[in-house]
Amino acid sequence: MKLRLWPRSLVGQLIFAVAVTLFVAQAINFALLVRGQNQQILAHGGGMAVARIVDAIERDRRGEHEADEHDHRGPRERIQKLRISTMPPRLPPAAVPRADLADYVAGLMAEADVHADAIEAWALPPRGRLQRPGFPGQTVVVVAKVGGRYYAVRSRLPVGGDRLPRFLIWQTLTLYLLLLVPILFIAWRAARPLRDLARAARASPALRDTPPLEEEGPSDVRDLIAAFNAYRGRIAAMLADKDRMLGAVGHDLRTPLASLRVRVEQVEDDRLRDKMIASIEEMTAMLTDILALARAGSGTEAAEPVALRALVGDLAADYRERGKDVGVAEAADAVVMARPMLLRRALRNLIDNAVAYGARARLAVMRDADAVRIVVSDDGPGLSEAQIAALVEPFARGEESRNRATGGAGLGLSIAREIAEGEGGSLMLSNRPGGGLDAAVALPRHA
Repeated sequence: MKLRLWPRSLVGQLIFAVAVTLFVAQAINFALLVRGQNQQILAHGGGMAVARIVDAIERDRRGEHEADEHDHRGPRERIQKLRISTMPPRLPPAAVPRADLADYVAGLMAEADVHADAIEAWALPPRGRLQRPGFPGQTVVVVAKVGGRYYAVRSRLPVGGDRLPRFLIWQTLTLYLLLLVPILFIAWRAARPLRDLARAARASPALRDTPPLEEEGPSDVRDLIAAFNAYRGRIAAMLADKDRMLGAVGHDLRTPLASLRVRVEQVEDDRLRDKMIASIEEMTAMLTDILALARAGSGTEAAEPVALRALVGDLAADYRERGKDVGVAEAADAVVMARPMLLRRALRNLIDNAVAYGARARLAVMRDADAVRIVVSDDGPGLSEAQIAALVEPFARGEESRNRATGGAGLGLSIAREIAEGEGGSLMLSNRPGGGLDAAVALPRHA
């Protein structure tokens, strides 16, 4: 599974960006403070050592030094606070070199205009009274070789302790609370109306009785919601005008067709009369399909829970009463939220196609993890991928003729797809491995 570090939501991205930026800033701050603390420690111990060495050099040049010029110490004899000798001092085997302190002392001596041939610094292990809590810090020895003489000075470096990390931890937590809580509130205040806006935008624009969204959140978000409400209002007005136009067109076309049918009945030639009546019926059916496609999803029927097992059983019984080979293969006990009349119309279109092109139809209801599929199967030859992609488009058919007897105007699948998508689902066509075509309407499950 791919690890996704960058969150998708607006709130998550803001919090993640601020948290990472604050962490980086605190890390830089911690590095600078640690460096400053180390410089302060070196200044405390190295500064005293340099002062003693410079003072000893000046006194030595005037012949006023009191230190022993010869090294007669035993191997375990300690270096006092100041030791001047022509030989390097002996140090305990456990002494640890401190290059940072040696570099710092060299810099201070260069600033004091004292040239040293070599400078070394060593940290001594704690012994005796230096291990007690009353003597905190680390004992160090600084050795400077100046003019062939060795000046050894003992000094102490204070212990940094763990107060700085604790301080930075509490400081970071405080900054997180002071910054992330207001940012979280502001982001939530902007994201909540945006989520409502996204849900409203995904809804069908044909739901004209939907109340406008409440304008809330920051001013930019309120302006966006106001523009969306106005845009949806214009869409609703256009759909209403379209319905009125379609109603007028349907009325104006059906009236002359009905009048023409009456006149055709008076034709004496039976063969000519039957052909004219068939043409009129074909025009009437095509007009009905076109109006149904244009009005798909814009009806006033309310959605309600629909038991699919009972629905497919009733449809199969209706077709069998008319002599059609339609049966139910399997039907799971599932309920969806849909408009019953429109859903029936979509399934009837799929069953009509299966009977017309595949000789018979078999209905099935299957439940998936988050959806319910109503499958209409036939025993036809199946379709190519190009035909499957084209058949859901208006006026597309599996064969080129426009004869109503061989399948109609090619609007059945388009109407079924529009109805399925209007109910929040989809229409899928697929070939079965054993032959035949499956037309499946997938709808969200109803709790």
